[in-house]
Amino acid sequence: MSDSSLNISPRDAIVRIRGQAVILDADLAALYGVSVKRLNQQITRNRDRFPDDFCFQLTEAEWRSLRLQNATLKRGQHRKYMPHVFTEHGAIMAATVLNSPQAVQMSVAVVRAFVRLRRLALSVEGLARKVAALENKYDASFRAVFDAIRDLMEPPHPPRKRIGFQ
Repeated sequence: MSDSSLNISPRDAIVRIRGQAVILDADLAALYGVSVKRLNQQITRNRDRFPDDFCFQLTEAEWRSLRLQNATLKRGQHRKYMPHVFTEHGAIMAATVLNSPQAVQMSVAVVRAFVRLRRLALSVEGLARKVAALENKYDASFRAVFDAIRDLMEPPHPPRKRIGFQ
């Protein structure tokens, strides 16, 4: 395992797949200080502890899409098997089957990152409900204000990479 893989923060490693916040097996292994092979061996040996809502294997299309979204996702590009991804509960369960001191410490950080993500999602949903209620209360003259608020609530689009001479 390289030193650069240890510099991953749990918050940066969480991605959205199938509508769920998950973390890739390679990122989780780096956080827990074990090899991906060891992590996946423990998943296989303890399959009953990892139901599909804790851990699932990506399809080839999902893996390709994820790699296209994250151009810097170089590690694991030549994998024999499709990677596993772990939900919040799966990441905690992985710490219990790995049972290393680093896995226990990092599981706390992973849980905190997932909780922050959930709080953020709930606050955005709550804000959207409040805006909708206010919009119903006021007339069309405030339409521009509500449209501007909705635009601010949208996640920012990443800047596109320019092609050609600069």
